[in-house]
Parts: sequence; structure tokens; C-alpha cells
Amino acid sequence: METLKFNKTECGVDFLLNVIHSKDFRENYFTPDYSNTDFFEVFFFKKGNGHLILNHKKSEISDNSIVFISPYQKKSWNVNVENLEFTLLVFQEDFLNDFFSDKLFTYRLHYFYQTEFPLILKVDNEIIKRYCVFLSEMKEELQKTKEDSVHIIRSLIYYILQKLNREYAEKYNLSYKKNDTNYAFLFKQLMEIHIKEKQRINDYTELLNISRISLNKAVKEQFNITATELLKQRLLFEIKDYLIHTELTVAQIANELHFSEPNHLMRFFKRQTGITTSEFLEDYQNGISY
Repeated sequence: METLKFNKTECGVDFLLNVIHSKDFRENYFTPDYSNTDFFEVFFFKKGNGHLILNHKKSEISDNSIVFISPYQKKSWNVNVENLEFTLLVFQEDFLNDFFSDKLFTYRLHYFYQTEFPLILKVDNEIIKRYCVFLSEMKEELQKTKEDSVHIIRSLIYYILQKLNREYAEKYNLSYKKNDTNYAFLFKQLMEIHIKEKQRINDYTELLNISRISLNKAVKEQFNITATELLKQRLLFEIKDYLIHTELTVAQIANELHFSEPNHLMRFFKRQTGITTSEFLEDYQNGISY
């Protein structure tokens, strides 16, 4: 599987961010072969025709669609390239970390590292136009850099990402209010790092040095589900990823994810999905997603 690396020289300045218009985009990017990137991508489709498989699910790409892709998410495109018109915002997390004191910023954005809700937002034409105006301003600052360009770019990307977070949260009935603690977002971050070897809530409460009650309260307030439910969602996603994108057997996957035996993994999968791993793979190959 190809992993595309961020090229910070493409925009002509030493930033870990770029804005790319469809007319400047390489057509061979939109391939049905699975690939991923080491950077964040936000596609603003003015015109779209086709679909994208992301997070093991099929999403229709149509006019006025915004698509959110996190680093190393595996994706497969099936789109009519000639009928695409879009602007793409790409950046590495280090760009945000360099400019914002909040190192959990990307984890506060509901559409990144999301495993439950669709990674696509349908909006009206005026909203797409508004975002594209801001993105064009950002592109101009990248191409004609001045001493204060970095401040303008920082304010624009902060506005765009936060505004999108509000619209995404309202669409899927999620909270976008600032939590009193960082525990929910730290938990989310730690799962991305440790999910392969840590699948018990107690593992994370020990890392966070808080009680199970405190963690559950923080997660419930922010994501409207329990910490256990969020952990199960993330673990299920990891199992599906192994099933779809590797040739490993269930026994080997169980070993990779530190299940004590394959039957425990299979029982967990059946409880979460209602089907077996074999049925899941058969359905997936027939275009049915869960």
C-alpha cells in the first residue's frame, strides 16, 4: 500500500501546510487502489461524482461535499475525475502544534480520528463557496509570503477547522463545547497510540492517573457515550482494519492485538457487530459495510 508523504516544498515556503486546487492536482491520486498519507486532508468538493471507501465504509462524493481524512487512514477512490472540482487543504499535525499551545487540538475536532460517524459533511453551495474564499486567501499567503503571512494563515486555518467542527457536531448531534478537563481527548489520543496492546479501561485510567468514574464522566460529557463504548468502537475498527487490509488469520490478528486466544476476539467481534468475522469479510467484498 502506498503512503504519500507531505511535500513541504510544493507550496514554495517552509510550512507543513498547503492548499491545492483541482486544476493543479495529479489525476493518478484518485485510484481504487488503497493508499494513505502521513498528513491530514480536508476536501471541499464544489462538484463531485463517485464514491470513496474510508473507515471501511462507502461515502458518496457529490456536489457540495466536505471529506475529512486523518493520517494513515486507508482509502480507495472511485470517482469521475473529469467531473471533479474541489479545493484540498492538507497539513501535518506538527503545523498545528507549532502554532497552537493546545497539543490535543486535532483530537478535539470530531471529524478527525472518527470511527462512529461518517467522515463526510453535506453542505449547501454558499457554505462551500465561503470556505473556498478563505482557502484561496490562504493559498495567496503561501504563494506571496510576507512577514505577517504566518499569522494570517494561522487565523484562517483555526477559523476553518473550528467552524467545520461546529457544523459537523450539529449535524451528528455531538458536543462542541469546551470540556473542563482534557481527559476525554487524552483518552482518545492514548487509544490511537496504545490500542494494539491496551484494551481495558483500567489500562487508560492508570496512564491518565484518574479514576474510572472520572474518565467515564469526561467521555460521556464530550462524546455522549461511555469510555468503555468508545474503547470498544476503536478496538472494533482496528480488528476490521486487519481483516480487510492484511492477509493475517484471525488467530494472528488476536495475537497482534493481545487477545488471550482467538475465540475471545471472535466473541467480541460477534457481540459488537452481530456477525462473524467471516460473514463480515464476505459482506465487505459484496459491497456491504457496517
